[in-house]
Amino acid sequence: MSDTSRISKERLVNVLIAPHVSEKSARVAEAGQYVFKVRTDATKPEIKAAVEFMFEVKVQSVHTVNQVGKNKRFGRFNGRRSDWKKAYVKLESGQAIELGGAEAP
Repeated sequence: MSDTSRISKERLVNVLIAPHVSEKSARVAEAGQYVFKVRTDATKPEIKAAVEFMFEVKVQSVHTVNQVGKNKRFGRFNGRRSDWKKAYVKLESGQAIELGGAEAP
């Protein structure tokens, strides 16, 4: 918990935006890896500290990906979606995060 002592708790709460739900994130979740949408200015140590603080688990590693926003048309106007960042968080063995997803009976 030495990482959390150097970073303010307000910053840790705001680093993680939401879990990223996709087919790939469901596949990597079976291996103890979770995918989160994070702030674009978040660093790997901040992401690790935020996950450990919010979910009370031990993080083994963090990998980040900067996703470039797509060019889209909105009617007759050209637009662009925002750039965003996602983090692949691998937990220590035996650790798990319950994200509250609906499970089939």
